Amino acid sequence: MTTVGIIGAGNIGSTLARGLVDRGYDVVISNSRGPETLTDLVADLGPHATAATAQDAAEQGEWVIVTVPLKALAEVPVAPLAGKTVVDTNNYYWERDGRIAALEEKRTTTSQMLQEHLPESTVVKGFNHIMSGQILTDGSPAGTADRRALATASDSPEAIAFITSLYDEFGFDTVSIGALADSWRVERDQPAYVVRQNAAELEANLARAAR
Repeated sequence: MTTVGIIGAGNIGSTLARGLVDRGYDVVISNSRGPETLTDLVADLGPHATAATAQDAAEQGEWVIVTVPLKALAEVPVAPLAGKTVVDTNNYYWERDGRIAALEEKRTTTSQMLQEHLPESTVVKGFNHIMSGQILTDGSPAGTADRRALATASDSPEAIAFITSLYDEFGFDTVSIGALADSWRVERDQPAYVVRQNAAELEANLARAAR
């Protein structure tokens, strides 16, 4: 059974933990306050979920989801994530994260920042432009008419294939933006952000994005 590490236990992290457990994965989940604060969450998730530190989640996960506020990016463990695929759910909210010049000046993206922080990992954008409450409710079987689609980006074709398979498990089609440098097309204030769209609509919204 695959073990997934989740660093961050907010709305997205806890929802993905539920979805993964329900799909047969083991989950090791962490937050910034310590595993003792996750007792109720893991009890609700059941025996396939374990509360841990971020270091433990990074070490034990065969692949890992990083879903912490951007301002906490520097606290993500580096060494135990080497050689692993890391799913990045982040978006930049200056009201929460403070002003970040490189993002304000459009010189980088949030996912590129995580990739720079994790030079020996493979970062792939995932689940960043869907409301947490819709992750477990909006999916549908492959081939369903008007199936909802989610976007991704990575510098690795293998990571794109990985997230495509994962999205399908959750009931979504995939549209690849391409490289991490272009992942801004699906972030906050862009046409594709947190709206329900099928693959054709998502492709059109990504094309309409303006930086």
